[in-house]
Amino acid sequence: MKALGSETLIRLTQRPSEWISPTWSPDGTQIAFHRIAGADTGIYVVPALGGPERKLRSTRMPWGQFMLIPFSLIAWSPDGKWIAFAEELPGEGEVIKINLLSIETLEARQIPIPTACANQGAPAFSHDGEYLAYWCDRGADSVIYSLPLLNGEPKALATFRAVQEGLTWSADDKKLIYSIWNYGPYVLGEVSVATGLTNQLAFAGSASLPTVSSKGNKLAYSSPFTSSGIWRRDLLHPEAPAVELLPSSRKQFGAQYSPDGKRIAFASLRSGLQGVWIGNGDGRNLVQISNPAQPSGSPQWSPDGNRIAFDSRSGNRWEIYVADVAERVPRKLVTNISSAVRPHWSRDGKWIYFRSTQPGRMGVYRCPTSGGDAVALSNDIDGFSPQESIDEKTVYFASNEVKPKLKKVFLQGQQGTESEVEGLPRLLNSGAWSLASGGIYFVPAEAPRSVRYFDFTSKQIRPIFEVEKDFGGGLSVSPDGRWILYSQAGDQNSDIMLVDHFR
Repeated sequence: MKALGSETLIRLTQRPSEWISPTWSPDGTQIAFHRIAGADTGIYVVPALGGPERKLRSTRMPWGQFMLIPFSLIAWSPDGKWIAFAEELPGEGEVIKINLLSIETLEARQIPIPTACANQGAPAFSHDGEYLAYWCDRGADSVIYSLPLLNGEPKALATFRAVQEGLTWSADDKKLIYSIWNYGPYVLGEVSVATGLTNQLAFAGSASLPTVSSKGNKLAYSSPFTSSGIWRRDLLHPEAPAVELLPSSRKQFGAQYSPDGKRIAFASLRSGLQGVWIGNGDGRNLVQISNPAQPSGSPQWSPDGNRIAFDSRSGNRWEIYVADVAERVPRKLVTNISSAVRPHWSRDGKWIYFRSTQPGRMGVYRCPTSGGDAVALSNDIDGFSPQESIDEKTVYFASNEVKPKLKKVFLQGQQGTESEVEGLPRLLNSGAWSLASGGIYFVPAEAPRSVRYFDFTSKQIRPIFEVEKDFGGGLSVSPDGRWILYSQAGDQNSDIMLVDHFR
C-alpha cells in the first residue's frame, strides 16, 4: 500500500463554493462529473485530455457540503449508455433518489424505490453492467441495495448502524466494497453479493471512497484527515478577532457553556472515537466524561452545572446518558423510548427533552430526569434538538436535520399545536442555533458562514459576524450574553492510497 501523488494532468474547473464528483467514461475518452454549485448544479462531461465542458442536465441538490457524500457521487455504465446520479425529488422536500440519465436522449428515469428507503446515493454499476448497487438511508440505518437492471427488484444486502459513504464492486462482481463512518475514522469493508456476509478490511488510518480496477486487482481509496477547533467570540465586540480555545488535529463540535459560564462541554474525536469532554472556560484541564468505548456526543449541562446529559451508542442504538461531573460515571436514562438523541434539560431541572429515533415514534419527547415514561410534545416526526425557552413556557426545535425550519410548541397547549417561528429563515442545520434572553443566534442556510440574531419582539434580523471557513456543529451563548462558542473547520486534507494485489 502506498500514497499516490496529488498531481494531475488536467483540472476540472472547480470554484471555491462548489463540490465536484467525477467518473470516467468506459472508453476513457471523457470524464463526467456532478457539480454542486447553486444554479450551476448539474451533470457535465469534459474531454479526458482537456477541452470545454458540456452540461448534460441540471439537477436539484440542496444539501450543504457536509451531506454531499454519497448523494453527489455518479457512475457511468460499462456500455456507455447511462449515467446514474442522485437528485432531490421535486415537491417532496429534501428526498434524494437515484436516476438513470440516457447519454443518447438525455432523458432521465428513476430506478425502483424500496418502500423503507428515505434517500438513495453512491450508485455503482457492476463490471458486467447487469446490476446497480447503491446506499439507502433509512434514518438510523444505512443499507446496501443491489438492483438487477433488467426488470429486477432491489435487494437489501447488508444493514449498518453507521453513516454511509462510498461503494464499488470487486473486479469479479462477487463483492461490494463499501466505506462507512461510525463516529471515528472512516473504515472499509466488503459484503458478499450472494450471502450478504460482511467483513471489515484492515487498513491503517481513515479509509473512504473506495474504487477497484476492472483489471490488475488494485484498490484505491481516499485517506482523509480533517480538523475543527472550538472558537470563542466577544458578542459585545464582534469585530474583534475570535480566539481558538480548543485547537485539535481532530474534529470537535457541539461546545456548550456551563450555567455559571466557567466550564465548557463538547464532542471531540481527539481520542480516535467521538466522545464527550469537559474543561475550563479557557480550554484547559480537559477530561473525558463519556465511556471511551462508546461513540458519544451532544452534551448539555444540567441547570445546577453538576451533571451532563449526552447521547451515546451502546450496541446498535443511541440512548441518553447522564454523568455526574465529579464522578464522571455515565448512567443510562431509562425510559419507554428505545432510541434517543440530542438531549436538553428543562430550566427547572425536572425534565430532559430529546429527539426519539425509534421507528414509529420519531419526534420531540421529554421524560423526567430520573427516568420514566416519555411523552411526545409535537406531531412533527422531523423534530430535532429541542430547547426550552428562558421563561419555561415554550419548547423550540428544528424541523428536519439539514436546512430546517425552527418551530415552537407551548408546554401548556395541546399536542401538535406547534408553529413555525415567524420571520426566521431556514437554518444551516439542526444545531446551528442558540436561545438567548431576547432572541435567537443562528446560522442561516442562505449564508452558511454568517452568525445572525433574530429579535423576538421586533422580528428583525441583524448580522453579528462572519467566519472564513465552514461552521461545524453547535452554537452556545454564555449565561451573561457576552461570549459565543462555535466550531469552525480547520485543515481538510486527504491522501490517495493504492493497494496492490487486492483479491
